[in-house]
Amino acid sequence: MTIGNENDLEKLREIGGIVARVLHAMGEALRPGISTGEIDALGRRMLDEAGAVSAPELVYGFPGATCISVNEEIAHGIPGDRVIRGGDLVNIDVSAEKDGYFADTGASFPVGNVQPRVHRLCRDGKRALWTGIRQVKTGNSLGAIGTAIGEFARRNRYTLVRNLASHGVGRSLHEDPEHIPTWPDLSERRRIRDGLVFTIEPFLSLGAQWAADSAGDEWTLLSQPTAPTVQYEHTMVATPRGAVVVTQLT
Repeated sequence: MTIGNENDLEKLREIGGIVARVLHAMGEALRPGISTGEIDALGRRMLDEAGAVSAPELVYGFPGATCISVNEEIAHGIPGDRVIRGGDLVNIDVSAEKDGYFADTGASFPVGNVQPRVHRLCRDGKRALWTGIRQVKTGNSLGAIGTAIGEFARRNRYTLVRNLASHGVGRSLHEDPEHIPTWPDLSERRRIRDGLVFTIEPFLSLGAQWAADSAGDEWTLLSQPTAPTVQYEHTMVATPRGAVVVTQLT
């Protein structure tokens, strides 16, 4: 989507604020002993109260209001009976629609006492995201995002999962431009249009390079090779002065 007027931006800010608040509340509710299904129920209730609809359910028939992935699961985890334990690394991805506008956000949360390297990974996952966001400007190359994130990962001795990319969003959950790399890709020559709406969501890892569809449920993706992996995601609008991030808490 490319925004065409102030109403577009206001509507994106509205749905962006909704998913940001839902994500924050779900993260705050994480504790040892709670199930992923209970966390998802909280997210669903908040979306309902805000008049929003779960985007993965609406668009793809996903079996949950949100995606909740634990440890070896790095994306599209199905909420259910799995109980969160101390030391787990949990990723929550919240995307929703309201009034025909979509926004998408996500974050990874360490639960209880995790290894120091996992705490550092979470800290640096956020830094990697903002390294990419700082490349967003009308006319800049989409490839600059992955180049910057890749240099950050290399310098700090992390790997990047290279088959889970960022994407356009706004009028649907996934739209043009599709497959925006968050790793260095010399073939990426597309330019950022003024008003373009898209996500940035690097998957930073302590060793994984791929997301594998091997969980047996047709949805959940696992890290390959198995390693702690985090994802942080924002939806934004490109302007000549940089990115307007619509999924930040205010």
